[in-house]
Amino acid sequence: MLKSLKESRVATAVGADTPDKMKNRIPVVLLACGSFNPITHMHLRLFEVARDHLHQTAAPQLKLLCGADVLRTFQTPNLWEDAHIQEIVEKFGLVCVSRVGHDPKGYILDSPILRRYQHNIHLAREPVQNEISATYIRRALSQGQSVKYLLPDPVIAYIRDQGLYTKDSSWQATGTQRSQGKTS
Repeated sequence: MLKSLKESRVATAVGADTPDKMKNRIPVVLLACGSFNPITHMHLRLFEVARDHLHQTAAPQLKLLCGADVLRTFQTPNLWEDAHIQEIVEKFGLVCVSRVGHDPKGYILDSPILRRYQHNIHLAREPVQNEISATYIRRALSQGQSVKYLLPDPVIAYIRDQGLYTKDSSWQATGTQRSQGKTS
């Protein structure tokens, strides 16, 4: 799924809608985490917002990309090991994109590790606030509601073809995030 840096440059250079001033920017490598289940347009926006933020504020490097909801999970007992959190923020840093109903600055201040390495945490504000979550999408699909324009058309086709997220499918009974009442 990951492209090599060379392949990524070619894909960007071929894009007809890439402004000239963006073609000369330093490459940004972002590693994202989250359920992306199913992937929404807002999940894809994370990459755009983070890239733009890094180009405006820092020399791009390899960074972990996450939404504020994932940053909050750093405080969930037994989900992340402190050593792993420290390694991520100390060695690589992260870009956290804002999300409605979350306080990423508060999450950083509440965590001794995140607070210690806050200089390596970039908070990027999504200018187009959107409360759509993968949880909402799954619920809408299970109720037979349209998700057109909320998901890329190929994702909708795949979900339909595979019979995912229907009233009869098993997705509702699985997954720790759903059982803990968290949204993704």
